[in-house]
Amino acid sequence: MVNKILEIKNLKASVSETGEEILKGLSLEIAEGETHVIMGPNGGGKSTLVNVIAGRDSYEVDSGSIKFKSKDLLNMTIDERAREGIFLAFQYPSEIPGVRPWQFVKAAVDAKRKANGDSELSVREFSKIYDNNLKEINIIPDLMKRSLNEGFSGGEKKRNEIFQMMMLEPNLALLDETDSGLDVDALKAVGDAVNKMKDTKRSFLIVTHYQRLLDYVKPDFVHVLINGKIVESGNYDLVKKIEADGYESFWD
Repeated sequence: MVNKILEIKNLKASVSETGEEILKGLSLEIAEGETHVIMGPNGGGKSTLVNVIAGRDSYEVDSGSIKFKSKDLLNMTIDERAREGIFLAFQYPSEIPGVRPWQFVKAAVDAKRKANGDSELSVREFSKIYDNNLKEINIIPDLMKRSLNEGFSGGEKKRNEIFQMMMLEPNLALLDETDSGLDVDALKAVGDAVNKMKDTKRSFLIVTHYQRLLDYVKPDFVHVLINGKIVESGNYDLVKKIEADGYESFWD
């Protein structure tokens, strides 16, 4: 029996500051080990969806439910969601002056291990994993001696998001337009990293506008999100239809 890792039912959510409704009755189920892709025109609610799952307080859930590993996700704080195994790769990663990447990631990994009843990694154990993953995602080590994301290019910031995902090994990875702004080499590195992390328990929800990342990462399911609702679901053939025809045929 395949276990559901994420169950969203009739979710309605709005912008906290303005009250504007963005998600208008969205339902979605993701099983363990599945890769799902969300596509759709600008303003449809794609980034809102992943930010609501992660717990960002810029959005307010008005009604509906989200269960993560059969637990009520909406009753969890942001840090509780992260410790439970949710990871969000940001569309626009922030620069954090004065915070070194090594220290930042070590603190996050240790916090998750502690929450799961595991001991913290020694400096030597952590550094070995850290260095190996830097090589895997092809990040220049000297770059990581700067403050977190400070002076990084857009592509370097996106690689760093994937590097953090590799270090934290989440159960559910949310990738919010991680492919935007990437050159061909960086895109392949991101695709390779996602593919190496795929297993029967880990799931991915990828938000993208383009087919190009999906040339490397083949989804199990593709969903079209328009005006706050999923209006069509299918397999990879749906991506090719979108690339050929756009979204016009999906509008009411």
